[in-house]
Amino acid sequence: MDSITLLRQQLRDTHGLLEETMADVSPEQTHWLPPGTANPLGATYAHAIITEDMFINGILKGTAPMSALPEWAGQTGISEPMPRPGPEWENYGPWAHRVQVDLAALRQYAQAVYASSDQYLASLTPEDLDRSIDMGQGELEQHTLAWFLSMFVIVHAANICGEISCLKGLQGARGYPF
Repeated sequence: MDSITLLRQQLRDTHGLLEETMADVSPEQTHWLPPGTANPLGATYAHAIITEDMFINGILKGTAPMSALPEWAGQTGISEPMPRPGPEWENYGPWAHRVQVDLAALRQYAQAVYASSDQYLASLTPEDLDRSIDMGQGELEQHTLAWFLSMFVIVHAANICGEISCLKGLQGARGYPF
């Protein structure tokens, strides 16, 4: 198996697990405020989808994220945009606690983001994976595209799936679908 096929399969499997974990989430579970500093399940799921859109479309493809396109205006399933990394990021916690999530709409947006991500990965060559990505953030300044895709797209989504599973469990529901 070549590296592009492997990355596509891993991302597809991660998306599948995330969607299976979300399959039986109710509106009440979506907006339940957990104790401590944890964020609600709906905001956590939205974070996974929005950041993948920003990473793939905004950073790697160099285009506008899908959420910024006219055809997705008001259609992403979130009541307000997520703060962007940087100075706005300090507002992430308050955003996560107040954002309202329409799961059906957010899941449709997620499917479009997943398709865009897969299309991007399918367009790559193995040589592209060695390309350096300048992130300009201290220790994270220079990494290969392969590392970025693996850590910031695939592993990030898998980690968030674990958070969602835990948030479901705290509410007495089954977390992972297995």
